[in-house]
Amino acid sequence: MATARNTAFPLRRGSDASEEDFFDIPDESWMSLVKRQLRYIRTWVIFALALTYFLWPKRIPPPPQPNPHIHYDEVNWSRFAYSTYATSEAYLCNCVMVFDSLKKLGSKADRLLFYPDEWDLVIEDDGDRISQLLMTAKQKYDVQLVPVKVEGIKKNSAQSASADWDTSSAKLYAFGVVQYDRIIHLDSDMTVLQSMDELFFLPRTPVAMPRAYWLLPEQKILNSQIVVIEPSYDEFMALKESTRNAVHGQMDLRLNETRYDMEILNNRYGDSAMVIPHRSYGLVTGEFRKKDHKYYLGSETEQWIPDKIMREAKFVHFSDWPLPKPWVMWPQEQLAEMQPKCDNNPGTFEESGCRDRELWKEIYDHFRRRRKDVCKLLSYPAPV
Repeated sequence: MATARNTAFPLRRGSDASEEDFFDIPDESWMSLVKRQLRYIRTWVIFALALTYFLWPKRIPPPPQPNPHIHYDEVNWSRFAYSTYATSEAYLCNCVMVFDSLKKLGSKADRLLFYPDEWDLVIEDDGDRISQLLMTAKQKYDVQLVPVKVEGIKKNSAQSASADWDTSSAKLYAFGVVQYDRIIHLDSDMTVLQSMDELFFLPRTPVAMPRAYWLLPEQKILNSQIVVIEPSYDEFMALKESTRNAVHGQMDLRLNETRYDMEILNNRYGDSAMVIPHRSYGLVTGEFRKKDHKYYLGSETEQWIPDKIMREAKFVHFSDWPLPKPWVMWPQEQLAEMQPKCDNNPGTFEESGCRDRELWKEIYDHFRRRRKDVCKLLSYPAPV
């Protein structure tokens, strides 16, 4: 007579059970089979999801709106505008590039371009680049063209760099466009990276500007590469009078040359302007050539992470004195000397930690490629 077998424990070697009993595995219940199969399926699903995560192309999410409490879809955007100015063909192309970026970023604010009143919109031939670019701004980017009187402007479009600095006070015309509640005025020698619409909703103030942080600690002055303006006829007339009385200051190699607009705005608003953070609204390309970033970071302990800095920045302004602007060809010897140095073993075959250099070159390369695309030669019907 067979003895009852205890199925609660496995049989040990040396027990009285036969080999046949050892392999006599009891049938599993249907519930146990289902649970076991589900475990296998779950394992494969987790593996497949993990594999998909690592192999799927990464998409960088757009930055969140800085002010989620603002109902952007309910704003009367006709009360706000971006503006910039051009006094030469080179800077006119830059302006078109700024408007191209703002359009692609989805900004609904108006767009204004101040330009010398001696220019016209009549395209005489394919070589009339100024008229072509003005029409491109008007027709393709819905820019309102505002001719103004610019003192000292030269009729020759190939102006010197100093002439462009001297005519920088043209941006002050933005103070006189009183049909707008607020204007964000931008220098054109920059690459716009993100929308700056949130600046239209700053607390009331005549002017908001970032610091010229690269001049710290010796000088604490405002930087005019971006100016948030509440247009006012009285302020415009006062600034116009200051422009008439402006005189050259001493050359400062960190500022390239003295700029009328920067002096005038600091003289009038240096102690009263709202200061906006330069970490978002004041990055210059020259920062990537430095090794000491405490004045940009506002901290002696925070680590400089160039990719993080680029994600934070609304724009990057081209300023690498004594290197010329990116639309001017650079001597190779000067480029090799002035480009950002690597962190480890710079100038050797074993150099590493070169992310600053890589980003710096990418910024310039991106600008030059976009310039060819946005400001390419266009064909317009010849005037009748």
